[in-house]
Amino acid sequence: MNKETLYPSFSVLLVDDEEAWLRTVHMNLAMSGGINNVIRCQDSRQAMGILAKGGVGLVLLDLNMPHISGEKLLPGIVEEYPDVAVIVVSGLNQIDTAVSCMKQGAFDFFVKTVEEERLIKGVQRGIHMIELQRENTELKNRFFNDKLEHPEAFSKIVTCNKAMRSIFQYIESVSQSTQPVLITGESGVGKELIAKAVHVLSRKGKPMVSVNVAGLDDNVFSDTLFGHTKGAFTGAEALRKGIITQADDGTLFLDEIGDLTIASQVKLLRLLQEGEYFPLGSDTPKRMSAHIVVATHHDLMGMQAAGQFRKDLYYRLCAHHIHIPPLRERKEDIPLLLDFFLEEAAQVLSKKKPTVPKELLILLNNHPFPGNIRELKSMVYDAMSQHKNKMLSMNVFKRAMDKLSPQKMPVASSTAEEPPVFNPNEPLPPLHDISRLLVMEAMRRAADNQSIAARFLGISQPALSKRLKKMNEAS
Repeated sequence: MNKETLYPSFSVLLVDDEEAWLRTVHMNLAMSGGINNVIRCQDSRQAMGILAKGGVGLVLLDLNMPHISGEKLLPGIVEEYPDVAVIVVSGLNQIDTAVSCMKQGAFDFFVKTVEEERLIKGVQRGIHMIELQRENTELKNRFFNDKLEHPEAFSKIVTCNKAMRSIFQYIESVSQSTQPVLITGESGVGKELIAKAVHVLSRKGKPMVSVNVAGLDDNVFSDTLFGHTKGAFTGAEALRKGIITQADDGTLFLDEIGDLTIASQVKLLRLLQEGEYFPLGSDTPKRMSAHIVVATHHDLMGMQAAGQFRKDLYYRLCAHHIHIPPLRERKEDIPLLLDFFLEEAAQVLSKKKPTVPKELLILLNNHPFPGNIRELKSMVYDAMSQHKNKMLSMNVFKRAMDKLSPQKMPVASSTAEEPPVFNPNEPLPPLHDISRLLVMEAMRRAADNQSIAARFLGISQPALSKRLKKMNEAS
């Protein structure tokens, strides 16, 4: 029979030493229930081997068989194949045996001679249960991999990037944890928006207090975090509640955590370990109820090696670690972000949203964006502030990109030696071949726009046109 017509989608294994019973049950299952995906096993010694091949979802197991009895097979099947349901059948109506089988994990128990109709219904019920379980598992897998339970929490984050979607799913999975959340990523990638999403999912309706700790010395950090009592120090003329108190039961977001001094790191570590703190000038400890979320653009592991960041604090903070990829790794988001910022800027500046030249997206897709989303937003607002015609001018974007010459490009630090551009064991290719390949790659990236390709190559458009003409004549 064709595999596509088999029902159910998994096999039903019949294990019994009586060929006549196997044949009868097989026929009744097909006639009464349309169940035709059946495997018959007359030798109980082969049962575990059949299961090992996979594909079996339900077993009808006779208790009394030579070689290996059903009583001995049952615990092994339940232990090794917990997802397989086992219906035990017996020639005798033995209550004690039935109870024992059910305790060992059997799905049901039937007597062969007097319960044939009930047996068929029991098999149908077992199949239905397994199908529901598998559908539930599939729904969970789809939910985890493709669906968001609370998409509204991420509504302010403009993206269609798969890596970002995975981050959203991870945030949902850890949202109810009370452990700190560490958010890392380059400047301008949107770490604060991610922190707000964490807050919405974990402490919605409660306060979220944000503070940038970069540049705070130890005394200012302590006062900002813990607050002080009246008269705690010279100039402390009134009680000041620290931001921990302000964030009670909510979220405390500490941005640029990598810039904390070592002394401040010790105080933050103690807060995380003990869960309590002392306002300056007070001998009475206060409990912290806020959820701590921190962010940094620094490489904290590298700072540990350099002795600039405490290892114990790092491992306290990264109980849940979220790393946001830079915009250059999310190029599919550039058109969405460009449209979003144009709409936003048009409203702020009371202007009509302009038409975007198609060449602009080519230009933006080839820009490294060291300032990430913040840099793109700045470009758009600058362009919109000068916009007068129906078509958006590309001049502002070009000027901003020109400021980032190759000499000014950020270089990723790496301890590993950079691989050579050319194979040191092979002869160098001729200069004209390299020039030709470079021109072809520039044209590919520029979608055959000579003006943009010339910018990539650092030459004029007429010079590129001349090179292309020579290349065509040579070919």
